[in-house]
Amino acid sequence: MTFYQQRGILPHKRHVQFKKADGTLYREQLMGMKGFDGVQSLLYHHHSPTEFFKSTYEGAFEPAYETQTELRPRAFFTDLAKDKAGDAISGREYILGNDDLLIGVATTNKAMDYFYRNSDGDELLFVHYGSGKIETTFGTIHYHRWDYVKIPIGTIYRVIPEEETKFLVVETMSWITTPKRYRNEYGQYQEHSPFCERDFVGPESLDTHDEKGEFEVLTRKHNQWHKHYFKHHPLDVVGWDGNIYPWKFYILDHEPITGRIHQPPPVHQTFEGHNFVICSFVPRLFDYHPDAIPAPYYHSNIESDEVLYYVDGDFMSRKGIREGAITLHPGGIPHGPHPGKIEQSIGAEATAELAVMIDTFKPLKVLKDAQYMEDEAYQYSWVEEELKD
Repeated sequence: MTFYQQRGILPHKRHVQFKKADGTLYREQLMGMKGFDGVQSLLYHHHSPTEFFKSTYEGAFEPAYETQTELRPRAFFTDLAKDKAGDAISGREYILGNDDLLIGVATTNKAMDYFYRNSDGDELLFVHYGSGKIETTFGTIHYHRWDYVKIPIGTIYRVIPEEETKFLVVETMSWITTPKRYRNEYGQYQEHSPFCERDFVGPESLDTHDEKGEFEVLTRKHNQWHKHYFKHHPLDVVGWDGNIYPWKFYILDHEPITGRIHQPPPVHQTFEGHNFVICSFVPRLFDYHPDAIPAPYYHSNIESDEVLYYVDGDFMSRKGIREGAITLHPGGIPHGPHPGKIEQSIGAEATAELAVMIDTFKPLKVLKDAQYMEDEAYQYSWVEEELKD
């Protein structure tokens, strides 16, 4: 997604003198992808963004995965998550991951008293519930229930909840964008796209700070933790323009694509990154062929793992799953509706389910620290009752 936006005050051309009222220069910074060949934004600071007076190394970021177990469907109840005292960064509890991304949750009502910068990849925060604001280099985004918020790689930010907030967190080692098939050769969304440019909301305001003091920025790079300390507020940008910036997208602005017979999961796709896609299952009408079966057919995606995060409503192909659950269906074995759900779906006109799906093209591993959330019986929930004895 590369459409242009701007905020604040800017000089009339790039890379020219841009002076403050006292005659001193604002400091220009280019944030770009793929060297100088990808999308980019220009930011203008009161102070140099390189002007930290102290740096420290804080250790390695090393998710501890369980040893290899049998190939099976798995379910985790994130409402059992223990860490309720941390903020939006320190309170993250990771559940699944691989070399491309980490998936976890964070439930918090604690404002961050420091700033954070993920320099390994983009982050996507899905707001399960709660509200608050995210202050960033590019300005402030106010979030609410069921918003996706994307934070670009290298962006300094902090999260300030206004009420208890639960995030589904997707940390990547790459970028997050929308599917190429939705865009024309100029980058504009086409008429068949389930959303358009109006649905993506950048920072609502650019709140420029010029305070002096001591400000801490926690930085992650190459899965290592570092801290940088500044004597000026890091959110000191007076203006920016370009194609890199944080944005939010309300999940119900994804308009569902329906048909006479069951539509496969790619119609629900909203985002993608390197070796993964993210889909939004939203309330929609069911198929309208007279012999349609609205429930999905059993399928074997041999080369991908499927993760579902259950947000709201009654998910039409599952039973025994509650709000906030995460299921993992690994590639290599089939998966599909629970017993009775196929027959139950026939004749139904609509579903009110709300869920986020993440499909990865490398196997996902389970974090050791997430095992206590697991429903061990989930793998056997497709066995018909009369066979369980």
